[in-house]
Amino acid sequence: MNYTQTLEFLFQSLPVFETQGATAYKPGLERITAFCRHIGNPQRNFFTIHVAGTNGKGSVAHIIASVLQQAGYRTGLFTSPHLQDFRERIRVDGEMIPKQKVVNFVDKHHDKMVELELSFFEMTAAMAFDYFAQSDVEVAVIETGLGGRLDATNIIVPILSVITNIGLEHTSLLGDTLPKIAAEKAGIIKKSIPVIIGEADARYNGVIEQAAAANKSRVIYAEQEFSCEEHHMKGTGQSFRLHRSRDGRAFDVSLDLQGNYQSRNIVTASAAVDFLHEETPLTISRRAYLEGMRCAAANTALMGRWQTLAESPLTVCDTGHNAHGIAYVADQLKATPHRELYCVIGFVRDKDLAHILPLLPRDAHYIFTQAHSERALPAAELTAKAAIYGLRGEAVEEVTAAVARAKELAAPEDMIFIGGSTYVVAEAL
Repeated sequence: MNYTQTLEFLFQSLPVFETQGATAYKPGLERITAFCRHIGNPQRNFFTIHVAGTNGKGSVAHIIASVLQQAGYRTGLFTSPHLQDFRERIRVDGEMIPKQKVVNFVDKHHDKMVELELSFFEMTAAMAFDYFAQSDVEVAVIETGLGGRLDATNIIVPILSVITNIGLEHTSLLGDTLPKIAAEKAGIIKKSIPVIIGEADARYNGVIEQAAAANKSRVIYAEQEFSCEEHHMKGTGQSFRLHRSRDGRAFDVSLDLQGNYQSRNIVTASAAVDFLHEETPLTISRRAYLEGMRCAAANTALMGRWQTLAESPLTVCDTGHNAHGIAYVADQLKATPHRELYCVIGFVRDKDLAHILPLLPRDAHYIFTQAHSERALPAAELTAKAAIYGLRGEAVEEVTAAVARAKELAAPEDMIFIGGSTYVVAEAL
């Protein structure tokens, strides 16, 4: 098989959550455990940091990986979904897995994948572990796909677990309350392995503490370790003054990512990096920490997080796609100076729009659209649902045409926002 045929096999033969939704979700670790045993348990060949959470887990994973790279470690990074290229999911020192490695892995293990009926995500996680082992990776940052307890990545035994925050998402699969979802995310906590909680919340702290106690694992609240005292936007990034509680030291940190919500992620990532330096075999200098933060997006090629696509009119995209993430986006839209606001928005069918649509600004002109995905909610249906919440606009079925329409309507001093779904952002990019 060539690379194109290999991708076709992966996307068509194996259940893919991104295109099929809940029907492709295969909970349980039996298949991935059997498959990784078959390929020699490559996930045991390097240190790992396991990152779960409703929002921010991608940013936090990329920031930690950037700092580790800067500290001189050969660093693997496994994330999902991808925006433009399947290989974005699997990186070593910021570089995507080569196409030939994808082809070779599938050629070699095709029959076993089919025999075990692996899901697309299980196969991708195993491919990442295998490639990291082959590439002499010393430490890998592994982002969960969905939930935690039954996620395919949960076969690793990390040196640190991180849970960024808990919000309502994938309620049909993970549970319909914050405590139920927290219990699923807390499933990544391993025996005697500390867990960092990015954003504490009285509604779910107890659930995580209970899971940690059962595993004799220490809970570290990031906000008790670091606080963000100052925060300024600058150019294509932002700067922060962080204060470390244990010794009162201040850090002037630059980050090459935009979005006010990064002020939460930088606290979580800083607590993780501090723990790794203080309490694991890894050594991370102050310089590596500051440089890794300053070049986080550049080192790891992170895209789609409050990313500026054009200056006039200001055009920004963001992959926030659940109520928790859209609330951050809505706050940022309010805080960004503009005259008129044009929003190119699309969602997948299984999103809880009753919790999402009321968060969006009512004074914007909406161009409702749909991505090329079986899961996409039709633009006309979205337009009708949005009208219930006072959101007015028009439907344009193709994402590229919807973006073109927004550009046609917007004056130089206006703003265009593109989001609602990772797939909409991917097509816009």
